[in-house]
Amino acid sequence: MSTFWITGASSGIGKALAHELSRLGHQLILSARNIEKLKNVQASLTYPDRVKILPFDLADTNSSKKVCDMAISLFGQVDVLILNAGLSQRSLVHETDLDVYRHLMDVNYFGNVALTQAILPKFVEKNHGHFVVISSLVGKFGTPYRSGYSASKHALHGFYDSLRAELMMQKKNIDVTIICPGFVSTDISFNALGANGAATHVYDEANANGITPKEFAHKAIKVIESKAYEDYIGGREVLGVKLKRFFPNLFVKKIAQTKVR
Repeated sequence: MSTFWITGASSGIGKALAHELSRLGHQLILSARNIEKLKNVQASLTYPDRVKILPFDLADTNSSKKVCDMAISLFGQVDVLILNAGLSQRSLVHETDLDVYRHLMDVNYFGNVALTQAILPKFVEKNHGHFVVISSLVGKFGTPYRSGYSASKHALHGFYDSLRAELMMQKKNIDVTIICPGFVSTDISFNALGANGAATHVYDEANANGITPKEFAHKAIKVIESKAYEDYIGGREVLGVKLKRFFPNLFVKKIAQTKVR
């Protein structure tokens, strides 16, 4: 039995991962901003007595060390940190306020980096730990209407690839796994930021027709258990990674023609 700390655990992918991990008997720390939603998730799990609630705002990087200490105190340790919380975006570049880009980076990038830096010394001290980063396929390639979201996810890949290399160089028993979801039927598009920073409250057809969070979680747990460096979970859209790599000119034309909003 391991202790998993999941951010963004109040809904969608985070909630589904909590259900799958609880079913397997693990201890869980669930984090998000909404404490009531977290309590509802806890009550719905297989072993709610093995679950602790730790609400906080990922964008508040000044509190990262304090929150990390609180998380470790709940069960005495954290074995796996699943960095799942984040925000998406749906707006054209020329219409988007610069503050929207800053906010996306604060949540999706700096929030995760701050939490990672806070817990990393604990992992190093025990020479044990696992970072699981829930990125996105747009962390591998950009698409229309997601410029800021894609940029923040690309940044995660650069940071965590570098972190993994450093840990391997130092021969630390600490793993880094990046998982890139494709279209998953969650509220991520509904809560996505528009050009002025307000939520769009519009569901993407592509997301609505994507795989279920439960299906994603089932596959993601296998990736986590294998300690893979990077993996992609979704439908046909995951082929975009190979298409861009081997046929970049064709990819550019196809992505510009695809209805992705």
